[in-house]
Amino acid sequence: MNGAFYIAGVGLDTQQSALDTLANNIANLNTSGFKRSQVQFSELVSASAREADTQNTRPATETGLAGVAMISRMALNQQGDLERTDQTLDLAINGAGFIEVLGESGQRHLWRGGRLQVNSDGFLAASNGMMLASHISIPDSAVDLRINSEGQVTAIFEGGETETIGEIDLLRLRSPDGVTRLDGGFYRVDDKSTVENASADIEGMGSFVQGSLERSNVELNREMVEMMIVQRAYAANAQIVQAADQMSSIANNLRR
Repeated sequence: MNGAFYIAGVGLDTQQSALDTLANNIANLNTSGFKRSQVQFSELVSASAREADTQNTRPATETGLAGVAMISRMALNQQGDLERTDQTLDLAINGAGFIEVLGESGQRHLWRGGRLQVNSDGFLAASNGMMLASHISIPDSAVDLRINSEGQVTAIFEGGETETIGEIDLLRLRSPDGVTRLDGGFYRVDDKSTVENASADIEGMGSFVQGSLERSNVELNREMVEMMIVQRAYAANAQIVQAADQMSSIANNLRR
């Protein structure tokens, strides 16, 4: 059967995956702390071509291409713009660090900051209810909170009295490998070796900015241009399928 069907089919699947990735970037344009996914493509070589090259049965310059593959990498180290809100429980990170939060079963999750809340147990938590790994308990009588650039949390009471109640730690991400994206700007760490503890304002980890939110690092114009390019590639693969079908039809209708 005509190999063009398979090559174009792989291309269609790949371009569809790229469209889904770009659409997800655009959908999270206004999600605080969201990191866009970068789309990269690479050529695929058929198994028969690799075997032929290994056995030196044809020149090494000849390749049997079998389509294209897509790799999606999260741009976790690209800083988003900071938006001032002047809300006490809004917290952003100006730098490369992450806040550690705990999942329902105690799994390690990463968070780039956003809107904090006090959960039912009185602990400081992320916007989705995940408790901060720093286990900061907020006194019932506190009327306000202050978080300095190093993550130190201070409770303010009536009369102006203050008390330091904890410190928010930062994590350093060694590699994006082993990190899975979750909803709402959160990330799950599958491999504990990909992160390590760090301190604010040290080696580019950044500093905390209270009363601000980090916007996503998605640039709408860039995503739209890339989406148009991918759509044209998708259409080209569809035309290859159509052309291969026409060639097969001609071959089937040949008369001797």
